[in-house]
Amino acid sequence: MTKQLIKDLKEGERVRSFFSIKYKHIPKEYSKGYMFTLGLADKSGEIELTFFGDENLQKVTELYEQLKEDNIIFVEGIANSYKGKLKIVVNDLNSIRPAKEGEYQLSDFIYVSNQDIEELFSYIMKKKDEVKNEKIKELLNYFLKDEQFVKKFKKCPAAMYKHHACVGGLLEHTWGVLKICETMKKLHPSLDNDLLIAGAILHDIGKLEEFRVTTNIKISEKGMLLSHVYIGAEMVSEAIKAIGDFPVVLKNKLIHIILSHHGELEFGALKKPEFPEAVAVALADRIDSQITQYILLKKNGLETTEDFRIYSKDHGEIYLK
Repeated sequence: MTKQLIKDLKEGERVRSFFSIKYKHIPKEYSKGYMFTLGLADKSGEIELTFFGDENLQKVTELYEQLKEDNIIFVEGIANSYKGKLKIVVNDLNSIRPAKEGEYQLSDFIYVSNQDIEELFSYIMKKKDEVKNEKIKELLNYFLKDEQFVKKFKKCPAAMYKHHACVGGLLEHTWGVLKICETMKKLHPSLDNDLLIAGAILHDIGKLEEFRVTTNIKISEKGMLLSHVYIGAEMVSEAIKAIGDFPVVLKNKLIHIILSHHGELEFGALKKPEFPEAVAVALADRIDSQITQYILLKKNGLETTEDFRIYSKDHGEIYLK
């Protein structure tokens, strides 16, 4: 069966496809019986499904309980627009079921980086080995020589939606930030190379605890409450404490880079950058994420329209030619 992507669904279209369950809302009563809502996802986007059942609460509940978060399900329904938003509507108990093994490919539900992950990681390790300050090198080794950390680092996405939202996305983004910082160092030789490298490698490590990857990318409870900025600063603080005898000013500078790497308070920074290396990492982070977003928006635009432009609520007009 050909997979119907969420981004391609049209109002009134019959839906017969597989989706990942991102969230569930418990059954509730409506005028003709009992209903529940599922948040569905695939690699192209998200959509809500509303199941309208009859007055048999037991049967509706039994179906609901079969459908587990992060599982893949088969759905047969209709794409309808409600308050300007496309949804899938189902009203038959037999039109939703858990998918069977072999019926789908995981690559339909989550993007994987098209870069060579091992090559990107080798570059990061090469840059780490350039560090001359022994305490900074010890801090980087604390993370990069930890097998479990590295395993998660190679798999973690950098975002849920906007940039590098794929398996391996965080590693790809970290590589990009490091590359930009390397160029900044050539343009401005007075920049502290050790701080640049450490800041670029560590700036987003909180995302390892902010996101979790199953059949989709989801924010963790800790990530929702604290954000990767705070979590990353906490991780580095704990590592420095474990290492011991770490210069206080150096510790504060490294944590400041993490706290300020979003550049502006309105963009999620907990501090604005206050020294050159912090500015460099924040700008490198913004350059890599913004250019990646524009490339993806242009690619998607070329696939969906013959016009010369598309509109993005975050970026405005995007020229496609």
